[in-house]
Amino acid sequence: MSDTALLGTWIRCFLLDYLVSECNLARNTQRSYRDTLTLLLPFAALQIKKEVDQISVIDLSAEVVRHFLQHLEDSRKCGITTRNQRLAAIHSLARFIGLRSPEHVAWSGQIRTIPPKRAPRSAITYLEKSEMDALLNAPDQSTDQGRRDHALLLFLYNTGARADEAAQAKILDLAIGHSPRDHSLVQIRGKGNKLRRCPLWPQTVGELSRLTASRPSTDHVFLNRYGEPITRFGIHTMVERYVRKMLPAMPTLAGKRVSPHTIRHTTATHLLRAGVDINTIRAWLGHVSLNTTNVYAEVDMEMKAKALATCEVRGPAAKRHWKKDVRLMEFLHNL
Repeated sequence: MSDTALLGTWIRCFLLDYLVSECNLARNTQRSYRDTLTLLLPFAALQIKKEVDQISVIDLSAEVVRHFLQHLEDSRKCGITTRNQRLAAIHSLARFIGLRSPEHVAWSGQIRTIPPKRAPRSAITYLEKSEMDALLNAPDQSTDQGRRDHALLLFLYNTGARADEAAQAKILDLAIGHSPRDHSLVQIRGKGNKLRRCPLWPQTVGELSRLTASRPSTDHVFLNRYGEPITRFGIHTMVERYVRKMLPAMPTLAGKRVSPHTIRHTTATHLLRAGVDINTIRAWLGHVSLNTTNVYAEVDMEMKAKALATCEVRGPAAKRHWKKDVRLMEFLHNL
């Protein structure tokens, strides 16, 4: 069997060259594709009764892929969103092989015709202003860790940054203004290594200035208790810890699954309520498409209620006799 017939040869080129050099995908996306193939190959090997290294391209048939997707849902209890993400990675691999290997064009087409499964859109969770204020006040700011946590929560709320974006932020990414007329900014590296700049509130500037004082500019802004850069998993754990602490005093949080991404949704919703233009919010959050940002206008019940009030149909006004119209009589007497 030639090397080009073996699936492993193509996978190496796909992961090491195509995703990195040509697509320039974010590291987390590369890991997601890798994880998909890590799950797929052992499953396919069992299905076709071959060693992983001996699987050919055509061995990975559309039927095997469909069985794999069903296995994700049934055995691994994955949701439809995860199932579709795995399928997207397989589609990308099939397209990569089909464009470079004419003998596998038909195989590529069969794989790529496997459709994603439709899933109901889940409601976006966000925090009301009182809930967000309570979360910001949850850390004990008399301790070093509490001050770090408060600054991190404030940074997430101010910028709407994803957990990984906050974890990767470095001191040199901060542009602190030295006068009230100078706008303080942070440069955030988002998905696909896209850069965006986000303004910082004066309170955020003060917290970050104290947190980063006397530290090298190449340091990450947020460190863990061991002095190492905090990870996105650490940020998730930190948010969940404070939410548990708040539950007795804030029972409305019991029905919400709060994560760093919930704070991102909260930022967008509160900006929208404050009258910020939807396109500005799109740039603020780093969305590629305005359709992604428009979802916040759909979920905010407060704004829906205000919009409804402006077009409310009212009954006919009660007619009054002209003699009882005091304003009209005053007008006539003053002529």
